[in-house]
Amino acid sequence: MDQPIPEEPVASVALLLENHRALLGYLERRVGDHAVAEDILQDAFAKVVANPEKAPADEGIVPWFYRAVRNAAIDHLRRRGTADRAVEAFARELETQPLAAAEMNGEVCACVSRLASTLKPEYADALQAIEVAGMPVKTYAEQKGLSASNAAVRVFRAREALKKRVTESCGTCAEHGCLNCTCRNPPSSGQRV
Repeated sequence: MDQPIPEEPVASVALLLENHRALLGYLERRVGDHAVAEDILQDAFAKVVANPEKAPADEGIVPWFYRAVRNAAIDHLRRRGTADRAVEAFARELETQPLAAAEMNGEVCACVSRLASTLKPEYADALQAIEVAGMPVKTYAEQKGLSASNAAVRVFRAREALKKRVTESCGTCAEHGCLNCTCRNPPSSGQRV
């Protein structure tokens, strides 16, 4: 059975709510952003509502709450400053050491080649010969004793299987061109597609 909330914490929360606009203005002046100030204030209200007994009994709740939101604003600004410095350092690193397109393509190719090796052997072979080595489909068909249309179907199915494997492994990275590859290792289902 729910126990009634003591009268004093309810009155304290009501007093804070009466000061909402002033508290929000106070925070907004410190953090420089209305939405951020609202977020900080909302978090602070949630903490007080969840644990009203943490408010000091020997002083008024409003001055105590001002100190709490001031500290929350300082913490926010410190985190933002740290994040800003990290972004600036990363930008400087990119400016001084740009990633060569060949290096990036090599990374992507290594990832895709690793995934291609998990396909059926005939699919992996078709992709290696036609897509990587640049062999014409007709020449590949002649070497494998296939008709040109059968070779074209094989390479089409191989591309589709590889596309599926890349999506399984890379997720949304695959939709954006795999240029910043953070993929997992290829699926280890042991099943060849």
